[in-house]
Amino acid sequence: MIKLVVNGRARNLDVEPEMPLLWALRDHLGLPGAKYGCGAALCGACTVLVDGEPVRSCSMTVGQVKGRKVLTIEGLARPGLHRVQKAWIEHEVPQCGYCQTGMIMAAVALLEKKPRPTDQDIDEAMTNLCRCGTYARVRKAIHAAAAATPVANVTAGKP
Repeated sequence: MIKLVVNGRARNLDVEPEMPLLWALRDHLGLPGAKYGCGAALCGACTVLVDGEPVRSCSMTVGQVKGRKVLTIEGLARPGLHRVQKAWIEHEVPQCGYCQTGMIMAAVALLEKKPRPTDQDIDEAMTNLCRCGTYARVRKAIHAAAAATPVANVTAGKP
């Protein structure tokens, strides 16, 4: 039995420690938000946050997240939408949408570290691939989400 916390809830998984986290989330916990894209940690469609850090869940094993906090798109904002999700909608980022959950999770992690990112910060942090090429909209949405955070909260470290 492997214990971890997923979306704020303690979970026990009866799986092999070598199982990719992606498959445990999708097949064993019923959380299909993280997508299978490449299986080699290149595309980022499977990005989730582990202890606040963006990771490619296709290449991280369940054993590696034992006792850690995992956040998926399903647990990102309850109730309602997270400010990054709102910005994604307002700036019409999704086209096919396949990469979007991973992109959103990576953007959330970026804004946690850099509440007012520059274009260069965004370009360096957003390594997820988008076949539709919505990168300019991604950048605009991240800037909008950053602007949606009151400066007082940013200085207090609370986005």
